[in-house]
Amino acid sequence: MSQETNAGEAVGEVRLESLLGYQLKHLQSALRSRMDETLRPLEMTTPQYNCLEQLRRRPGASNSELARGAFVTRQTMNTLLRGLQERGLITRPAKADSGRVLPTRLTPAGIEALDQAVSRVEVVTARMVSPLDEETRTMVTEALGQCIAALEEPEDG
Repeated sequence: MSQETNAGEAVGEVRLESLLGYQLKHLQSALRSRMDETLRPLEMTTPQYNCLEQLRRRPGASNSELARGAFVTRQTMNTLLRGLQERGLITRPAKADSGRVLPTRLTPAGIEALDQAVSRVEVVTARMVSPLDEETRTMVTEALGQCIAALEEPEDG
């Protein structure tokens, strides 16, 4: 039988809060919550913001590309795009010129809404990294990039 500490955890066990994966998920959840909160007055969600930002950087991106970049399914992205189109923030042709891809583009209203959202998201991001000095921010960004790359590499047989 393991000894218990006054916090109820067994001696020698690692606290959940000290596990990197848990910390990253906690950060992701807190960031998403703050972003949704700050975007709500613009009647925008974090996935919608992400979609608009991707379209600014890659006009004409496909539904699949947008879904991957927003970490949602293609079906969810399709619903999201319909909503943005109904609000006049994006345009999509009724039918594809060739193949099945409907190239999506920002409208002037979409650019304006995105500019408002970016300024709000920048405040959230600045708050998130405010305890870190520039060197630490750079190190964290590089380290996270390396972790992402390691997980996206195919595993050796």
